[in-house]
Amino acid sequence: MYMAIFILFAIMSIAGAIMVITLKSPVSSAIALIFVLCCIAGLFALMGALFMAALQVIVYAGAIMVLFLFIIMLLNLKDEILGEDEKKVTRVFGSILGIAFLLEIGFFVRRALTVGSESLMYPVPEQFASIEVISTGLFTKFLFAFEITSVLLLVAIIGAIMLSKGEGKTEY
Repeated sequence: MYMAIFILFAIMSIAGAIMVITLKSPVSSAIALIFVLCCIAGLFALMGALFMAALQVIVYAGAIMVLFLFIIMLLNLKDEILGEDEKKVTRVFGSILGIAFLLEIGFFVRRALTVGSESLMYPVPEQFASIEVISTGLFTKFLFAFEITSVLLLVAIIGAIMLSKGEGKTEY
């Protein structure tokens, strides 16, 4: 049963990721990315990491993607910027890399189905997704990286405001 649910979430994640790349509208791509992030949260929940699944939905699918959608709509990208790529070399190289990636995924899926995976055999340790372990690591060992990320998000918000202001506008 777990394997069937895992395969369902994996297929939905891959299909959503393909939609992120192939959709022409940036808003549609961002919504497809939200779908992918929710599928990944389902994979976390399937592993027993319920806290990580909740963080995935709240932080990434919620806050970060709302910020991305806000910036996409704020920039109001024109069709000439998002036009077709004229370079055939880019298309051919991208197609070759895409086919190589699909072959690699097929190899690992076939191997996992025939040989099996040890990670599916053993349960996740209790301390893997506990709030205490994550918060202790975040606010002790990784405090500097956590604060730098906060500063980076602040700079991104200020940049979005400056881009939306435009050149001729002086009011806020």
